[in-house]
Amino acid sequence: MVAERREPEEPRRPRRPGRKSPPPDATSSTSPVTPAEEVGSQGSSTTMEHQRRRVPSGRGFGALRYRDFRLFWIGQAVSLIGTWMQSVSQAWLVLVLTDSAFLLGVVGALQFLPVLVFSLLGGVIADRLPKRRILLATQSSAMVLALVLAVLTATNTVQIGQVMVLALLLGIVNSVDMPARQAFVVELVGREHLSNAIALNSAIFNAARLIGPAAAGLAIGWIGIAPAFFLNSISFLPVIASLLAIRAGRERVLRTADAASFWEDLREGLRYVASTPTVRLVVILVAVLGTFAMNMSVLVPLLARDLLQVGATGFGFLTSSLGGGSLLAALLLTTMGQGPRRRLLLGAIGALGLFQVALAGVQEAIPAAILLTGVGFSMVLFTTLANMVLQMSTPDALRGRVMSVFAMVFAGTTPFGNLFAGWLAQGWGVGAAFLVGGLISLAAAIMGYPISQRALRRR
Repeated sequence: MVAERREPEEPRRPRRPGRKSPPPDATSSTSPVTPAEEVGSQGSSTTMEHQRRRVPSGRGFGALRYRDFRLFWIGQAVSLIGTWMQSVSQAWLVLVLTDSAFLLGVVGALQFLPVLVFSLLGGVIADRLPKRRILLATQSSAMVLALVLAVLTATNTVQIGQVMVLALLLGIVNSVDMPARQAFVVELVGREHLSNAIALNSAIFNAARLIGPAAAGLAIGWIGIAPAFFLNSISFLPVIASLLAIRAGRERVLRTADAASFWEDLREGLRYVASTPTVRLVVILVAVLGTFAMNMSVLVPLLARDLLQVGATGFGFLTSSLGGGSLLAALLLTTMGQGPRRRLLLGAIGALGLFQVALAGVQEAIPAAILLTGVGFSMVLFTTLANMVLQMSTPDALRGRVMSVFAMVFAGTTPFGNLFAGWLAQGWGVGAAFLVGGLISLAAAIMGYPISQRALRRR
C-alpha cells in the first residue's frame, strides 16, 4: 500500500488521514508562513504557479513555462553532451584495448546489468525519498566515475578490467538515477504539461546524441580519447547546479506509523504493472525491442570499423546520423497533443525493423548514414511514446516504481542485447546482427496490433 504524504499541490483539496493509494492529485496540506517559504516549500503546484512567466506557451514549449523545469532542462542539455561523448569514446577505447567485438558487448552489459538487478529497488527509493536529493547524489557520483576514467586514460594506465569495473559502478548509479529522474519531471511541470516535458527531454537527449558523438569522434582523431572523459566529468556541474537552484522537490516525504514496508511498496508497484493492460503491453514491447532490436552501441562501431572501414571520424559521423534521426522524432513529438497514438507507436516498431533489414546489406557510408537516421527516428518515436503512455497511465504515488520497471526493461535488457548482438556480429558479421534485429522488430509490430486492440477493450 502507499502511505506517504507530500506537501500540497492543491491546498483546497487536502488528503484525508489514513487514506491508501491516493489518486494523482491527492495530497496533504500545510500552512505557509511567508511568500518565499510558500514558493520554496509548499508543493509543486504552488511553486509551479509562481514560476510560470514570459515563456512561449505554444504546444511545443509549454513545459518551458516553468522555471524549475527550464533550469533542469538546460543543465541536462549540457550534461548529456558529455555523456554521449563518453559513451562513444568508451566504446572506441574498448576496441583499441582489446580488438574484440565480444568484449565490447561485455562492457556494455556490465554498464546496464545493474539496472536490471537494482532499478526496481531504485523505484521504491524514488517514491520514498525526495527525488531532488536522490538526483544530487547520483549525478555527483557519476561525475566522479567519469573523472577517474579520464585520469586513467590520460596517464596511459587504463586496462580493460578497470573499464569494466567503472562501467559496473556507473550502472549501479544509473539504477537509482533513472527512475528518480523520470518520476521527477511531473513535480516540475504537473500532469498538464507532462507529455510535452517528456518530449522536450527526449529532444535534448537526442540533440546531445547528435552533437556528442561528432565531438567525440573529432576529439579522438585529433587529441586522443582522454579529453572526452574529462569534458564529460565537467559537464555534470551544470545539472548539479540546476538541482541546487530548483525550488520544487524540497519538501519532506512523510510516512505514517502504518506505512508499508519497503518490500510491500515494491510488490504494490509490480502488481500495478501486471494488472494494468496498457502498461503491461508497453513494458513487454520495450523489453522485446530493448533486447533484440536496439543494440546500436555495439553494432554501429562495428559497422564503422569492420564493414565500412571509416575510422573514428566516420564512426562519429554515423553515430551522429543516428542522433539526427532521433532528434527529428523528438521534435515531432513536442508538437503533438497529450494523447500518444497507439498506431504510431506500432508503426515506429515496424519502421525500425525495415531500416535494420536494409542496413544488413549496406556497403557504403552515405547509405548507411541515411538508414541510421531512419533507425534513430523510429527508435525514439517508439521509446518516447512508450514513456508518455506509462507516465500518463500511472498515479503519482506509484510513478517511481512504474518508471523503474520501464528502466529495467529498457536499459536492463541491454546487457543481454549487447551480448546477443556482439555474439552474432562476431560469428556471422554485423550485417547478420542488423538483419535478425530487424526481423524481430517486424514480428513485434505485427503481433502487437491485435494485443493492443484487446488491451484497449479491457481498459
